[in-house]
Amino acid sequence: MNRIKIFSGLLVANFLVVFSASAFCPVCVVVAGAGLGFSRWLGIDDTVTSLWIGGLLVAVAAWTIEWLKKKKINFKGLSFITYLAYYAMVIIPFYTTGFIGHPFNRLWNIDKILLGIIIGSVVFYFVGAWYQYLKKKNNGHAQFPFQKVAMPLGALLILSLIFYFLLNNNF
Repeated sequence: MNRIKIFSGLLVANFLVVFSASAFCPVCVVVAGAGLGFSRWLGIDDTVTSLWIGGLLVAVAAWTIEWLKKKKINFKGLSFITYLAYYAMVIIPFYTTGFIGHPFNRLWNIDKILLGIIIGSVVFYFVGAWYQYLKKKNNGHAQFPFQKVAMPLGALLILSLIFYFLLNNNF
């Protein structure tokens, strides 16, 4: 309960402090942590919440890479470094604050937060790639409006439901 108060306080502090815009946004980590704390308060399992964190990390890293390339910043390893930086900015604070690594917060012998981040990231990435493939097959056009948003978010929603039922023994 104490952690929830800390992260709620950090969330409120975001509105009181102005950060300059940067490619690696520190606010994202605080908001992700606050969101994880809030979801725990609501009783949502860490695996389900972390699916969305993983998807968010893929999306933000991809946007950053595109933005850097538009600014003519492109070098070998740009994508790897960008992804690594974003994941490190989330996983390291989660680990140091005790969100990751608790022996009773495991599923299939893997930390629930890490498991959710990994699965959410992989699914979000591959659904995004699948969208690009479908778009290419359709002469560069989406098959329906907002398909680019609907496919990855729909996949995360379906995954969330699967894990919700799996973790609540309702499957």
